[in-house]
Amino acid sequence: MTASGSPADDGATTLLRRWSTGNDLSARDRLLQMLYAQLRGMAAVRLSGDAPGLLQPTMLVNEALMRMLDPGTAYNDRVHFLALAALKMRSVMVDHARAMGAAKRGGDQLHLTLGHADREGVEDQDAVDVLALDAALLALADVDARASSTVEWMYFGGMRREEIAAAQGVSVPTVDRDLRFAKAWLKRHLGGTPAGNAGT
Repeated sequence: MTASGSPADDGATTLLRRWSTGNDLSARDRLLQMLYAQLRGMAAVRLSGDAPGLLQPTMLVNEALMRMLDPGTAYNDRVHFLALAALKMRSVMVDHARAMGAAKRGGDQLHLTLGHADREGVEDQDAVDVLALDAALLALADVDARASSTVEWMYFGGMRREEIAAAQGVSVPTVDRDLRFAKAWLKRHLGGTPAGNAGT
């Protein structure tokens, strides 16, 4: 692990600090070039892409980044940036799902593919409705806030287990336990239903 707290820092932390503390726009631009492909790749595997006209990976990343470019926002390091990106991606997806009326049965739905997002592998590859998952994560946060954040950072932000451990200040085995608990809890809460039946 590096001194910044990230297990695989690539210079992003230095650029983040130059941008967030000194308003260095050249550092911001270099940072976005460095991380954009990774963020878009993470978005691509989270969207099922099975319905035309729905939120696309590039749009998801661009809107999430726009919500992160407010002046004065302080990013501690690369891991902190990815964690906040996960929150913004979730926010963008929920807003788009609501705008499309995804909660209405039979209407267009925005789906998140959980299986592809889980680097440890999940047998169930069904996509779930974003609004149903958002509600489930809110309920999980009331039960175990750390587990809720852990699964959110992995599924929405594509963070590695080591990065999540650094952000949470816990060990990787603790992250693994939190993920097992969160996935089992979410499966029960969502009823194990596929995407088309997850929301009402």
